[in-house]
Amino acid sequence: MVDTQNNTGWITRKVITVYPDLTFVLGGAASGKSAFAEQVVVSEGKNKIYVATSQVFDDEMEQKVQRHLAQRGADWTTIEAPLDLGPDLARLTPNDICLIDCATMWLTNHMLAENDLDQAQSALLQALRSCHAPVVIVSNEVGHGIVPDNALSRRFREAQGRLNIALAAQADLAIQVTAGLPLVLKGQLP
Repeated sequence: MVDTQNNTGWITRKVITVYPDLTFVLGGAASGKSAFAEQVVVSEGKNKIYVATSQVFDDEMEQKVQRHLAQRGADWTTIEAPLDLGPDLARLTPNDICLIDCATMWLTNHMLAENDLDQAQSALLQALRSCHAPVVIVSNEVGHGIVPDNALSRRFREAQGRLNIALAAQADLAIQVTAGLPLVLKGQLP
């Protein structure tokens, strides 16, 4: 809690929640994971940085991006980083908090670019370890469905599972969101 005194002499209290260096938020599609992650970032009281990993290829995605920008508001800084998050994470300070949304799009971008997934994942994990700001990273749980019928989808599901395992292992706090409700898998909510 932070007490501040305004020019009239009144003292106001602002509750600031402190999350760990790396918070991993996992959930299915439309589970509420991004909204939960945004609330984590807002509760910190720091400069809010949104790292968008999606790429806009059509009008539907452009509309979704514009809707999300409007929902977050003007007090967020948005960085578009579909592949290499390292340089942007390296510029952050302890006065910032970063939301990466999402690891699933980031992985998809690397797969479609035919990049070395092991190398890309190692670079991402190192960038997260080196970041001076707390980071909240969102990812999709893709292992609850049926076995996909094509090789690319099966390869993606396996790669996403490995990435989620690595992110959860490195995270101080791991949360699964289902139907908008958070369930702590690792660590403790502040």
